[in-house]
Amino acid sequence: MSRSAQVSASPHISMQTAVSAVSALFVFSVHSILFPAALHAQGWIEIARPEESRGAAEVVRVASQVHIQVDGRIARVEVEERFKNTGGWMSEGAYLYPMPFEAVFTNFSLWMGDQEIRGEAMDAEQARAIYEEIVRRRKDPALLTLAGHGLIRAQVFPIEPGDTRKVVLRYTQFLPRDGDALRLRYSFGSRGATSESGFQIVVSQAADFGTPYSPTHQISSQRSGDRLEISIAGELRDELQLFLPLRHGLVGTSLVTHAPGGEDGYFMLLLAPAPADTGVGLARDLTLVMDISGSMSGTKLEQAKSAMEQALGTLSPRDRFRLIAFSSSVRRFREEFVTATRDQLASAREFIDRLGAEGGTNIAGALEAALDRSEDPERLSLVLFVTDGLPSIGEQAPDRIAEAAASHIGRARVFTVGIGPDVNTYLLDRLATAGRGASEYVSSGASVETAMGSILAKLRFPALVDLRIADSPVKLTQTTPSQLPDLFFGEELVVFGRYRGQGSGTVVVTGQRNGHSERLSVPAKFPASESQNDFIPRLWAARQIGELTRQIRLEGAADGLVSQVRELGLRYGIVTEYTSYLVQEPTSVAGPVPLREDLIGGPQAAAAQTGVEAVRRAAASAKLSDSRTLASADAAAADRLESLAPQGSAFPSRRAGGRLFVRRGRVWTDVSQPDRITITDIAAYSRAYFELVRVLPEITPCLAVGDEILIAGRRVGVHIGPSGIEVWKPGELTDLVRNFRGT
Repeated sequence: MSRSAQVSASPHISMQTAVSAVSALFVFSVHSILFPAALHAQGWIEIARPEESRGAAEVVRVASQVHIQVDGRIARVEVEERFKNTGGWMSEGAYLYPMPFEAVFTNFSLWMGDQEIRGEAMDAEQARAIYEEIVRRRKDPALLTLAGHGLIRAQVFPIEPGDTRKVVLRYTQFLPRDGDALRLRYSFGSRGATSESGFQIVVSQAADFGTPYSPTHQISSQRSGDRLEISIAGELRDELQLFLPLRHGLVGTSLVTHAPGGEDGYFMLLLAPAPADTGVGLARDLTLVMDISGSMSGTKLEQAKSAMEQALGTLSPRDRFRLIAFSSSVRRFREEFVTATRDQLASAREFIDRLGAEGGTNIAGALEAALDRSEDPERLSLVLFVTDGLPSIGEQAPDRIAEAAASHIGRARVFTVGIGPDVNTYLLDRLATAGRGASEYVSSGASVETAMGSILAKLRFPALVDLRIADSPVKLTQTTPSQLPDLFFGEELVVFGRYRGQGSGTVVVTGQRNGHSERLSVPAKFPASESQNDFIPRLWAARQIGELTRQIRLEGAADGLVSQVRELGLRYGIVTEYTSYLVQEPTSVAGPVPLREDLIGGPQAAAAQTGVEAVRRAAASAKLSDSRTLASADAAAADRLESLAPQGSAFPSRRAGGRLFVRRGRVWTDVSQPDRITITDIAAYSRAYFELVRVLPEITPCLAVGDEILIAGRRVGVHIGPSGIEVWKPGELTDLVRNFRGT
């Protein structure tokens, strides 16, 4: 059953942040079905005989501990979970755990007191039938993400009210290799918080590995002797992907791809240097510039002083430094760079301690002092510039200050920190862009020391500078960051982009270290079609939008730039200030939406780029352009969506699978839907529904958004609802998939 739907070319929709509330016990990773050969998920208990007269018993997970030991390319996994019957009556069911295909089952144990009960293993077809039956009965499409796995099942004997059962599962798994990195995956699912949740990976022979990286989660790592211990800093949910770079030299490399077909593919290039304590980095010339105008008095000045002293603590005897403080005038610790000896560092700390806040803000003078020395070609020149206000002494036009400073930056790297809303974002972003550094914005009341500490930690051990991609077997386009930043020990560099064509060969990255050229060769395959690694498009889009919105503020809102931001925002569900028609009421004007004057950007509007909203927009661009994980990109997009929603708006929206959905009547509608598109209606939970999910797995994460949903494809869309196709005619499903993907 198909129909043609016509949608206004510029729909005006009000937005507000919404979260899909689902059962913590029965919801799992929205990515799992996309990786049928390598994933597994936390187990759950399916109640077999609920007491209908009193309602179903509630068996919930109350504790979960996962320990993974990596030895070479083998991962030994132990999962211990505890489930409690929180209902008022006895319940009975089965414990289910989806198994990765390549896993070698070791043992499974369920305890009833002191009695241990063994489980049985089922193949993927048996597992699929079980999942689909549960989905039909519970109408919970999130469980479809597990279809296609093997399954461990054990009968749970009656659980008395208040009783707890412990389950322990052990298996081993072979880790695949991507370039010079091993990749480990683990799916937590949307399990909800428990008071006793833990996850740890221990890697033996740690000296063989560089800095680990995850594109999906915020991780922390610690080396202890020959052990590398890795934990997750944020919430334990969804699918973890972890890269362990193999260290054969200075830098571990890896390149992975995603190619939906019918369009350019996507790639992620990972450059992970050795840990900071083992690398011999470049000698540095560090210039610290601190605002001490009257507005910095109190807590801000004390925090800034502490951060400056922290910066001095990162210097080695090979480094040199300068200190510059400015208010109405400019004060220098020394006229020239001095070597970071014990005596010079002690004198510098005394200089910092004596500083007091007073006077105006002479930004032009401070920048002139910071950039007035010729650079030593064998040293890395770094400038850290901190201010909390607008220029009030000397030159006060932000565009002219930025232009004058940019002409003197040379090879120096410039990092800027803006404190509070009274900074000019055009000036700080322009300085950071010209200086191939980064800008950081600290909100009022937040810790200046923390913000500066994160920058200083990254700048402590420079590894390679002047990086560029010199060669590739296919054409690489739209890379982000567009100009590769410097590579620092202990801080992986991740590059996203598109590629055109297909082929295999070597991607060559060149750089400079201690005045000598370095050449990194990355073996790579660029396929015409690749369904794995679906995290790459969303992270690429987030970074692209971050760079484009910053470019608009610096160069002006050219129609082409704004159009790119709008198209990316629609397709990948990332709302920005330039997709303004997404945050209007449906009754608003249906024509093109003119940009507000404060969004025009460019040098002519430089002076207007200050205040709370300007800082918020600049910070949003910075977060998106530096997104390293799906978690950070989704958080940045959600913050932007919430901040752009009209006050009191009740027009709901939800994000899933890299798409943004709004509710129109009863239907959750994909906002990337073209103005004219053929829609195919499919009956939810029918045979046709399950067959569609098997052959079009990329829509699976979206199905949990709501009971009735419209998902847009390239040339056709699918509407899942109470009625529609229940059984496919010959060739009908194949045609739909081809048109949906645009292949």
